[in-house]
Amino acid sequence: MSRFLRPPPYGDGRRIRVGLLGGSFNPAHEGHRHIGREALRRLALDQVWWLVSPGNPLKAGHPMASQATRLASAQALARRHPRLVPTGIEAALGTRYTIDTLRALRRRFPRVRFVWLMGADNLAQFHRWRSWTAILETVPVAVFDRPGYSLVSVSAPAARRLSGHRLALGAATRLADSPPPAWVFLPIRRHAASATAIRAGLGAAASPCEPA
Repeated sequence: MSRFLRPPPYGDGRRIRVGLLGGSFNPAHEGHRHIGREALRRLALDQVWWLVSPGNPLKAGHPMASQATRLASAQALARRHPRLVPTGIEAALGTRYTIDTLRALRRRFPRVRFVWLMGADNLAQFHRWRSWTAILETVPVAVFDRPGYSLVSVSAPAARRLSGHRLALGAATRLADSPPPAWVFLPIRRHAASATAIRAGLGAAASPCEPA
């Protein structure tokens, strides 16, 4: 078992390096575990917290399985890897947007060094996120390659804004200790798992879910 407890919503004084992977996890799949394990290894992190969101503001209006169902799927997937930590802490914090979650987590876990984890597909539309420039000033960011998004993402508004703050690939293990803005692009082995494909395979019996 991990020597670190799961994150309580009221916070604590743990001193560790944590990657934050937000998402719907609708459902959780092997691609999430692949990114989590790569983040632990490539960024020298102690844990990766899977932030199972109450809802995605960019996908409002789409039906979605309950957070309890999605959290359960993430917990089942991560059960064999104690350093991957699924959590519904955003619901407990009462936050909906990433910037609010990050600010709340930094207040409650003042000694943790957080890194925001995202796929290249999210970097491509990151400028649509609320207070996206403030996010870049709040935590370092690690971007993982995704099929079809390598070129689009590195030319996106967020990547252009961060162009002078990109770490060399060999310095990725120092990202958590780098003052923001700072980021690194990780050309990891790609994983083909897709929540959309998984839901399609479940057929009509599946809970209604948002698009991936």
